[in-house]
Amino acid sequence: MPQLARSIADLAGSTGGRACLDWFRRERSWINEQHLKLCRIAAPTFFEEKRATWMAAQFQALGWEARLDRAGNVVASWPGGTAAPLAVTAHLDTVLAPRNPDDIKLLGDGRLAGPGVADNGPGLTALLALAAAWKAVPPLNGSPLAPLLIANVGEEGEGNLSGMRYVCRPAANQSRAFLVLDGPGTDHITSRALASQRFEVTIAGPGGHSWRDSGHGNPVHALSRAVTLFTAQAGSAETTSPSPRSSFNFGIFEGGSSINSIPTEARAKVDLRSESLECIGRLAALLTSAVDQAVDTENARSSGPRVSARIKEIGSRPSGELPPHAPMLEAMRAVDAFLGIRSHLDCSSTDANIPLALGLQAASIGAGGQGGGAHTPDEWYLPDGRELALRRIMLAACVLLTNQ
Repeated sequence: MPQLARSIADLAGSTGGRACLDWFRRERSWINEQHLKLCRIAAPTFFEEKRATWMAAQFQALGWEARLDRAGNVVASWPGGTAAPLAVTAHLDTVLAPRNPDDIKLLGDGRLAGPGVADNGPGLTALLALAAAWKAVPPLNGSPLAPLLIANVGEEGEGNLSGMRYVCRPAANQSRAFLVLDGPGTDHITSRALASQRFEVTIAGPGGHSWRDSGHGNPVHALSRAVTLFTAQAGSAETTSPSPRSSFNFGIFEGGSSINSIPTEARAKVDLRSESLECIGRLAALLTSAVDQAVDTENARSSGPRVSARIKEIGSRPSGELPPHAPMLEAMRAVDAFLGIRSHLDCSSTDANIPLALGLQAASIGAGGQGGGAHTPDEWYLPDGRELALRRIMLAACVLLTNQ
């Protein structure tokens, strides 16, 4: 660690290093402008192409070679650079999307407001800032080493980390480490991957008229009962335990066509998460049991046609963890110590899940500033203090490139 601390101090104190780190302060307005522009391009999961095309054009204008791969990821490399042992990534997609560019607003207090401005506007903006600074003042004194910059698809929801899965497939992956930029802040290093499973529960029946066919099995009634049974059992079993922590969420509930029609189908989508794969397995078993019990109860009370259920897995995120003395963790801790950042290790579900599960070096960090309301219409981001995070990202990238 002392040697690592000295190399960071030498880099930051060199003429090129000092000028590169100062670039983020001098170009604050340009950086904020890029943040606003990219967030005004809608990029809901599975529909990231317009934002991806825009990002690729920005990388090219900044002197990087950029292309869209078959998954839709934007991959930018430094011209003439050697095979990059480090990829710096940020996801393109958002849970909610602006209906028009004016939905992304600059408020009077300096905040950005609107879908995606905090998740993951800061990460994508940091990629552009890194690319621009690297061109303006290359920090490694003419070395051909440079990170691979990737703006990837499919991180949110049912995207199921598809972009990162493509990047990390054995036939394509040349990087040995992944620094994932996700959201605001500088207070954490996500070194443990939170596992999750997502399911779609569908209950179907014959439907009918609410009066004439009263007594037919009702899919909405059965599904409502299933959710109630599961939440009562899972809430008292897994999610009240502080360690390992678990959670569940029914995020979508759909069914029916009119108030006076018995539905032919009802659907719900549920997200199960835990720090323990064993706990996720128990939650999944509880879900199946609750659905079976609810269907049996609905059919027992029905005097007509019956309902049936189907449970389909629609997503699965693997777990993984950086060892306590992994080179990437030591590098991040050394950079944080140099910059006076007090960060803590945490466990979360990010693009880093995929490389961590494959045994690769990976961590997820924030890209600075402050934000809140992620995944809601009230999302906001304040860029104050962003420069510290960008210096952190630049120094960490240089250390990881030269010490792999």
